[in-house]
Amino acid sequence: MKIDIHPLTNDPTSAWKEISRSQRVIKINTKPPTADVPANKVRVVCMSDTHSLTHHIKFDIPDGDIFIHAGDFTRCGKLDEVVDFNEWLKKLPHKHKLVIAGNHELSFDHTFTHPFQNASACCKKTGSTLLDEIPTLGNSKESLAEAVKTENIRQYLSNCTYLQDECIELYGLKIYGTPWQPEFCKWAFNVQRGQACLEKWEQIPESVDILVTHTPPVGHGDLCCSGVRAGCVELLATVQQRVKPKYHVFGHVHEGYGITSDGRIIFVNASTCDINYLPNNQPIVFDVALPKGRTKDD
Repeated sequence: MKIDIHPLTNDPTSAWKEISRSQRVIKINTKPPTADVPANKVRVVCMSDTHSLTHHIKFDIPDGDIFIHAGDFTRCGKLDEVVDFNEWLKKLPHKHKLVIAGNHELSFDHTFTHPFQNASACCKKTGSTLLDEIPTLGNSKESLAEAVKTENIRQYLSNCTYLQDECIELYGLKIYGTPWQPEFCKWAFNVQRGQACLEKWEQIPESVDILVTHTPPVGHGDLCCSGVRAGCVELLATVQQRVKPKYHVFGHVHEGYGITSDGRIIFVNASTCDINYLPNNQPIVFDVALPKGRTKDD
């Protein structure tokens, strides 16, 4: 199915005002499951945007069959941050651990070259916070330059499966992960809104059960505290009209944390850090039904 570029794609706030006239956004309040997982389901535990602050998390990470981290696991993608995150992953009990990168993982984006170019102008448009405008989070510019130069960074994520425009099948469920997002303060994995974003989404296969992106789609978990929406218009169209996953997991917009639905798809903003970059948000947990006739023991 061909997805068209929305005429207001560069203004997601205005685009959503138009799109929302024919959309439902159902807020879902859930508590982590406490019962055992039935044989015909798997438990998925989702986090995102931990920003090298996992040592400051004060809650337990729920056990489950699949752990998903939807990007921004570091402050800037330095080697020591990646190694530290990998060691944290090693301690988690989940059988399968899936990770994608986000805009802060500079070392994972081989196309990334200009960390500070036009950052102020971009952030004024997106309504982001001061930490986004100068997103060093305590790192010097020299540290950022060091992160960008790190080679073969993926090899240091040995305790998970790293997905970058890739699909994996677990328990008969297809899970696809991609780090790209609409241009956001000139950081990693940024592409221009419209056609460039759509070309990334066109790589997502239609048979996906769980889609993991770093960016939210417009209208779901993407509302910034300024009232501006940062989600991708074409991602929403791709998800709803072509891919149609059971679940769409993402992060990126910290204040968008939570679960919503359009009545068919469950949208999960799993940002662990809140707007103040404090890791206060609990992991989001859900049980996914396996394909008919399948069990976890197959």
